[in-house]
Amino acid sequence: MLAGERSLPLDVEGAYTAPMFLVRRIGAGVLGTVAEAGRGGLLLARLVRALPELPRSFHEILRQMFIVGNGSIPLVLITSIFTGAVAAVQSSYQMSTYVPATLLGTVVAKMVFIELGPVLTALVVGARVSSSIAAELGTMKVTEQIDALEMLAIDPVRYLALPRFLACVAMLPVLTVLADAVAVLGAFLVSSLTLGISAKVFVDGLKLLFYAHDVWGGLIKAAVFGAIIAISGVVSGFHTEGGAAGVGDAAMRAVVGSALMILVADYLLATIIFQVFFG
Repeated sequence: MLAGERSLPLDVEGAYTAPMFLVRRIGAGVLGTVAEAGRGGLLLARLVRALPELPRSFHEILRQMFIVGNGSIPLVLITSIFTGAVAAVQSSYQMSTYVPATLLGTVVAKMVFIELGPVLTALVVGARVSSSIAAELGTMKVTEQIDALEMLAIDPVRYLALPRFLACVAMLPVLTVLADAVAVLGAFLVSSLTLGISAKVFVDGLKLLFYAHDVWGGLIKAAVFGAIIAISGVVSGFHTEGGAAGVGDAAMRAVVGSALMILVADYLLATIIFQVFFG
């Protein structure tokens, strides 16, 4: 500090610097989000350009489908059965004085097929798969294995990203079908055993107001969520820096990014599918 200058009191300095620090943090977060979205868009364009070379990656796609699907089944089963059970209990509580018990199966089916099945499956599977993809590709990045592929004239997007992308897009709808069935089964068991609703009443409610486009809409959402999970993991993995710590950061970014984008996409897809097309 120069002679003759007066320093600001601590409370005044704090009042001045704290908002600026907050603004800088928010700005950095926004710029980082925009940059990640841009990388995801560019990766998607490269994936589309790599589709003609799909037959060369057929066996790797099958291997990745097994990894994504088989490894996620226990998580999906546990999540789905309790999701259905909670949906039945909460629906019964909300409907107890206003709506006939016959509609319990209808409400549970709508909740599971349209929203709970695809979204919760995507969040659970996305946490596992996107972090795995980011860690695997991030390790290859920091150990220069991806650079070695490029030196050998092998496109990393075709060789590494495309099989994982197609595996996630293909397997998320399959896992969602499993989740829907298990969730409805969980709701059926809870309704029959603890809520005093007979099996016939619950099944009649399932049939009432059932529309095939509810199921198809949920499966379309699941396929888009699968694409988001794969792109988030691949982008984070391909841009990993800083050794082992960087790999951990990449896995964390992949999980957070996929979860946020799934929730945003859920709103957009719900508006498009169930209001524009099926509304």
